[in-house]
Amino acid sequence: MAGRADTLHGVSYVMPVLNEVEHIEAAVESLIGQDYDGPCEVVLALGPSVDGTNEVISQMARDDPRIRSIPNELGSTPGGLNAAIRASTYPIVVRVDAHSVLPPDYTRIAVETLLRTGADNVGGIMKAEGTTPFEKAVAHAYGAREGLGGTPHHVGGEEGPAETAYLGVFQRHRLVEVGLFDEGIRRGQDWELNRRMRANGGTVWFTPELQVVYRPRSSLRRLVRQFVSTGIWRGELARRFGAENSLRYFVPPVAVLGVLGGAILGIIGLGAGLGWLWIGFAVPALYVLFVVVASTIATREGIRTGLWYLAVLPCIHVGWGLGFILGFLKLTRNITVHTGR
Repeated sequence: MAGRADTLHGVSYVMPVLNEVEHIEAAVESLIGQDYDGPCEVVLALGPSVDGTNEVISQMARDDPRIRSIPNELGSTPGGLNAAIRASTYPIVVRVDAHSVLPPDYTRIAVETLLRTGADNVGGIMKAEGTTPFEKAVAHAYGAREGLGGTPHHVGGEEGPAETAYLGVFQRHRLVEVGLFDEGIRRGQDWELNRRMRANGGTVWFTPELQVVYRPRSSLRRLVRQFVSTGIWRGELARRFGAENSLRYFVPPVAVLGVLGGAILGIIGLGAGLGWLWIGFAVPALYVLFVVVASTIATREGIRTGLWYLAVLPCIHVGWGLGFILGFLKLTRNITVHTGR
């Protein structure tokens, strides 16, 4: 076995971590439990956590010399990723999230695919799984067309070149060549990095063989915060890179504007006695019906999950949509300091 390990590429797992005491142990254990025989290291870029996360990591590092931590001085996701990549030592970099749990064969399959295809980055499916009814409702939205659109990295598809990839397993030298992650982009940085890789003649490769369990946010407040932030940065990226963005990114802001505009027209019609304007109420009414039908389908995973879906789906749509509008209108700098994670 030692001889085989000597012939395999070394792998560096890089992960930014901030206030993840609920998930960090399972995430790291899934890395050191990989069935890949090559040498590896786990580099954790630690932000200023206040929930005991860093203490858990310190104990894990004492127990396993492959685990080490470095400070994330910027405190952001791209800042932590870049710090961890710079501190890494192996030629293959596996980008990991503290909410993700890698299956044991993830690294082996990813490295084989990376070498077979010659790609710069390989990624797979983000398989959202919840444990509580609320988390199950969020997980359902991740994989549903009415939620996050049912894209390949959520529901699967054909293996081949892709626009972007979930997490990513990279050839380290290519990461360095394109300048690592853009530290000025706090969300959507994976998409933007993959855009630069493709623009520089590289290939981003999707394979459904890779499936990563993702743990959704555990409360409505955290979910709203997440999607407002995601929407803000998606709006910023849409403004910066225009036509390079898929049309699906524009659906939530258009829906929010449609529902809001319809409600305003209806209210004006009531106040001014202009009955024909009442038709505006049809738009929000159709949206409510849409949510109710979708929630009825979600009850297949449990009544409480379906009931939570009544709140989860609008929070995702409205949070993303409003955030997108704010980001697109160049208000990003004013508020992303509070919504960076």
